[in-house]
Amino acid sequence: MKKNSLVAQHSVRFAIGALLLALCASVEAQQPKKVPRIGFLNALFPTTSPARIKAFQQGLRDVGYVEGKNIVIEYRYAERKIDRLPALAAELVRLKVDVIVTSASQETRAAKVATSTIPIVMINEHDPVGTGFVASLARPGGNITGLSTLSPELSGKRLELLKEIIPKLARVAVLGNSTSPGNADTLKELELAAEGLKVKLQYVDVLSANDIETSFRAAVKDRADAVLVLSGSIFTSQRKQLIGLAIKSRLPVSYARPEFVESGGLMTYGINLIENSRRAATYVDKILKGAKPADLPVEQPTKFEFVINLKAAKQIGLIIPPNVLARADKVIR
Repeated sequence: MKKNSLVAQHSVRFAIGALLLALCASVEAQQPKKVPRIGFLNALFPTTSPARIKAFQQGLRDVGYVEGKNIVIEYRYAERKIDRLPALAAELVRLKVDVIVTSASQETRAAKVATSTIPIVMINEHDPVGTGFVASLARPGGNITGLSTLSPELSGKRLELLKEIIPKLARVAVLGNSTSPGNADTLKELELAAEGLKVKLQYVDVLSANDIETSFRAAVKDRADAVLVLSGSIFTSQRKQLIGLAIKSRLPVSYARPEFVESGGLMTYGINLIENSRRAATYVDKILKGAKPADLPVEQPTKFEFVINLKAAKQIGLIIPPNVLARADKVIR
């Protein structure tokens, strides 16, 4: 009897244990999985570069994330008030986002100060090693990785294209910002190209938006045949002013970004930033799946585009040679 009683007790305990395990498994299955949260930090307005934001969202969809369903994006825009970036970055840290995506150097710097543990993915960083964001492109070594736009040789190519469009090109005003990362390397490449093309460069250091109109007046006064605008947040935020001054001065201007040409500027040859935004989503995906930013190499530019705006050319009385038009990736008519 005692033996039978012990067997019965063991059977009951086994049944209860199995039931509890089944209940736990059921409760666990019913609990919703944690939805990843991405912080998106941008110094400008949501309307400044909508195509890049859409490209990032599309990139997420390409790797299986649908905003509002299985991923949440916390957007924070400084609306050109750079001093707001540290507070916005700190806010994203308080929200305990899984990854912070930054649009450019200023945003990356603010995020870097705000956290040393949350992964940061750069979309558009000119010189991540020079700025100290990563130890090297191959082995970033910290909590930051992403995409670099460092390609100084592009400035020489842009000067070559200006020379093809304006065969008598002799003097070019170069608008840059000496505080921008990579500015010195870009100028070196530009000077080498200018020497080979027998073009004289007139460098104008634009440190604030107030310097832009002065720089165009200087270009006209010194009889520049064209203007070449280097990359920089000052120029991006003031692109309407730049385009207006180019038309007023009747000067051909080569810009560093396609959005200038889409807004009415003459031409650009540079990195495809839409593609960079889409590619950033692959970094987010890898990090969410367990990869460490320190082990993810920073990606360098692979796609470039040449865009010409024929409306802008007509406004300043410039005729684009057919052989140059034929090489353009996009022509705005």
